[in-house]
Amino acid sequence: MKMKNVVDADTLLNCYEKNRGNSLKTLVGLYKGKYHCFVFSSIFYIIKHSPAWIMPIVTANIINYITEGAENVNRLIVLNATVVAVLLILNFPMNYLHVHFRASAIRAVEAGLRNALIRKIQSMSILTEKDIQSGRLQSKIIRDVEAIETLSDQLFVNLINIIVNLVVALSVTVFKSRVVFIFFLLLVPVAAGVVYLFKKPIKIHNQKFRKMVESASARVMEMVELVPVTRAHALETREVERMERYVNDIAEEGYQLDMVQTNFGAVSWVCFQLFQVVCLVFTAFLSVRGVIHTGDVVLYQSYFTTIVGQITSLLNLIPTISKGLESVNSIGEVLMLEDMEDNEGKLKLEDVRGEFEFDHVSYKYPGTDKIVIDNLNLTVKAGQTIAFVGESGAGKTTIINLIIGFIMPTSGRLFIDGNPIEDIDLHSYRESLAVVPQNTVLFSGSIRENILYGTDGIDDATLDRVIEEAGLKKVIENLTDGLDTKVGEHGDRLSGGQKQRISIARALIRDPKIIILDEATSALDAISEKEVSGALDNISFARTTFIVAHKLSTVKNSDRIIVMQDGRIAEDGTFDELVEQKGYFYRLSSALSD
Repeated sequence: MKMKNVVDADTLLNCYEKNRGNSLKTLVGLYKGKYHCFVFSSIFYIIKHSPAWIMPIVTANIINYITEGAENVNRLIVLNATVVAVLLILNFPMNYLHVHFRASAIRAVEAGLRNALIRKIQSMSILTEKDIQSGRLQSKIIRDVEAIETLSDQLFVNLINIIVNLVVALSVTVFKSRVVFIFFLLLVPVAAGVVYLFKKPIKIHNQKFRKMVESASARVMEMVELVPVTRAHALETREVERMERYVNDIAEEGYQLDMVQTNFGAVSWVCFQLFQVVCLVFTAFLSVRGVIHTGDVVLYQSYFTTIVGQITSLLNLIPTISKGLESVNSIGEVLMLEDMEDNEGKLKLEDVRGEFEFDHVSYKYPGTDKIVIDNLNLTVKAGQTIAFVGESGAGKTTIINLIIGFIMPTSGRLFIDGNPIEDIDLHSYRESLAVVPQNTVLFSGSIRENILYGTDGIDDATLDRVIEEAGLKKVIENLTDGLDTKVGEHGDRLSGGQKQRISIARALIRDPKIIILDEATSALDAISEKEVSGALDNISFARTTFIVAHKLSTVKNSDRIIVMQDGRIAEDGTFDELVEQKGYFYRLSSALSD
């Protein structure tokens, strides 16, 4: 058998929207269309678990047959044993079907939730995504979904199993003896409560120990990342001593946890056994007086253990349910975000030319009064290379974010190929755009995989040409595995310049109509920068190119240089024109020099 189809992400989003604020209703709603799986799972569970209920009855019957001298005792013994044997044989296929229906429903929703979160993250606005720490998003996708999976398993499966066990045990008991049933009603809750109370301190120590281990894990990661700094400052001994204190504290807390578990576990076990002795004595007296059959003493002992165990399990479910419902709310925090990029029904740009017009554009970030871009008027023709320079905070990056469509003007309008950016399907527009950021982002694959990321059908000739243009050819020739060299986590096996060239090659392979270079050559040495800058000059022909840079060599050949100051255009012209003016750009030239 295979897992049932993954639940559609849109269906889960609608469930959250419909049951907003009610985590329990949301959880139940997530499984709409999968309820039959839990019904079948419960039916197969009852069949596969039936030997646990039948065995005490069979044992009691056989004892009664022997002690009471029943007729055809041998036939009755064989008949009872045969019933148990058949049910035991059925356990395997019934258990398989029970788990299949349970797991297929839960895993389908689990995958659906992760898909929904991934889609939401990919469609939320950049500002919203930056407001949420990446670690929190990762935790929601992994840990919160896992907590919901555990809750579902406990609530829809274990809870049903507990209820079934209790119903069967109590039903058989009340059918066999109302006196014993009343005894169970009085004693079982007390016994279960005592067991639960003794387990509670263990849970508290477990939580404390878990938090210490998690804290130590974070500190170990910090230690590994700081090894170069530690070595550079000869702090190895101090760092070892610091970490040894954490490790020793964990060992001490672990020892205390072991002793608490030993003490409370022993006391809990003794108390439970004493309650069983009480049950045994009570039913034995009833048997002596002839109220119940002798064999029924064994039956009631087994059912007493079952009922106490199930009620204890029910009490233990409470923290899991609370944690799981909190995770339902946690995921809802992301799925219910409304600040999303919506391209539905908007104009798809089939052939982007790369013409831009900023018409009195201003921008200020949400929640602030500071105007980052102030009344910007700028027209960019297709194929022009425009460089933005200026001090930090002058608004250069904000303009780039406006061009990409990460943010929208708070006033004024931005036109792309004559179309207002708010009316454009940004996905179709960005297919013709390539960005080379200052901080290169690589994933743990090969150089080839990083360059070809997001592309299909690129032939070797095109790949070789891009490698040449990005200045990567000599780098790759010097690597043992060439293009198939693994770059390591975040590209840690490569130098900063090598990573940046891969980022440039990734942009070039897309054959974009618009190129954005955000400090694209800042990590390169002088020779490499000259090679890459020459390549960028060549490919920028007939392409609209926007450059943010702090080096004269990068902006010198631009068609226009826009000098930004306090969100406004302070100067606009070619390199030579701005130098001749001896204005703000001229004063900045010392900071822009190589």
